Amino acid sequence: MTEEINFILDSAKEAMNGSIAHLEKEFLNIRAGKASPQMLGGVFVDYYGSQTPISQVANINAPDARTLTVTPWEKNMLGPIEKAIMIANLGLNPMNNGENIIINIPALTEERRRDLVKQAKHEAEEAKIGIRNHRKDANTDIKKEEKNGTAEDICKKAEEDVQKLTDAFIKKIEELLAVKEAEIMKV
Repeated sequence: MTEEINFILDSAKEAMNGSIAHLEKEFLNIRAGKASPQMLGGVFVDYYGSQTPISQVANINAPDARTLTVTPWEKNMLGPIEKAIMIANLGLNPMNNGENIIINIPALTEERRRDLVKQAKHEAEEAKIGIRNHRKDANTDIKKEEKNGTAEDICKKAEEDVQKLTDAFIKKIEELLAVKEAEIMKV
């Protein structure tokens, strides 16, 4: 195979790996009943006029499976952090005790578990769409190489390799989704 074709295959594989990494990151934000500091990853606090991630203004800990504690580095940030957690609409109820913010994580109801599974399936479908887009881009590049004089059989083989890559990554997404679904539905 030519150097250009190898480059196209490597680029496609790298892009598909990026889609998997993004999916794994999204799955971290879907909570499965256990308290985790990542649950507050999308919360932004008004810190002296600029929106700042909560992790940059406070320590977030999970002392047990049902509790999160948020300890701000500046005491005057207790109110804004509490407000930001409520605004984030995570279904969490922060309690301010004057020193830090304590968040009790409620047990998931059956309905909420189903909603989380739907959300996980949606994220998996988005990842699959990304994988297919990367496949399309790679095949377009391979067609360009064929027009530029690369042998037809080499291009056909490259397209088959791209399809094998796509199938492997789609299978990986299905596996990740199955694991996440089991984690969510486990009571």
